[in-house]
Amino acid sequence: MKAVSRLSRTRVAEAPFAVKAPVDIVLEHLRQVGPAVASLRNESSRLAEWGEELARRLLAGNRLVTAGSAGSAAEVQQFTAELLGRHSGERRPFSVIALRGAPPAAGAGTAGLIEIAQGTAEEAASRVAAHIRADDVLLVVSASGHRHALLDAAAAAKATGAVVWAVTGRAPNPLAQSADEAICINALKPQVREAQLIALQAMSECVSSALRTHAARPEAFPGGV
Repeated sequence: MKAVSRLSRTRVAEAPFAVKAPVDIVLEHLRQVGPAVASLRNESSRLAEWGEELARRLLAGNRLVTAGSAGSAAEVQQFTAELLGRHSGERRPFSVIALRGAPPAAGAGTAGLIEIAQGTAEEAASRVAAHIRADDVLLVVSASGHRHALLDAAAAAKATGAVVWAVTGRAPNPLAQSADEAICINALKPQVREAQLIALQAMSECVSSALRTHAARPEAFPGGV
């Protein structure tokens, strides 16, 4: 009887650590990310408008500055690299400055380094102010929307006359409120980051579509060059 009792206790103790089937893991992950994707779907029109407007401003010679905090920094780096890499050699280089990242391929464009996630918020603001100009675009990405460095960077950009777009987590949050326009993803932080990747990928594709339209019909972008 004692042996059976010990075996029963062992099985009870092991039950919470039962291994899930791989397909169940995949399905659970998709279930968790569902609300984030649904939240992003509600912002699809704004995201498309950003892509077209960014293409217009880049064609007009304006600059894109991207910045992200924590895990979001890698997302904006990937977005910048893809944006430049897709169109290398097709037109004059665009001016893009990213938070981090290796320089783009020769002829792809110009890229710089702004370490606004490091140091004080005041230093972040001064670094952004040194590189951004009127009518440029500052794109800030943060899963929380509370990083002080990004808040000061947004304020510095707006002071120069640049437009500030933010892709953040749940609203309300300070970064979304400080931006000219914001896309807020109503989900938990890990799923917010996944949705941010989707958003940036979609935005990159919208930019590409707008550039193809400009190449075929330049009159469609009267502000471009």
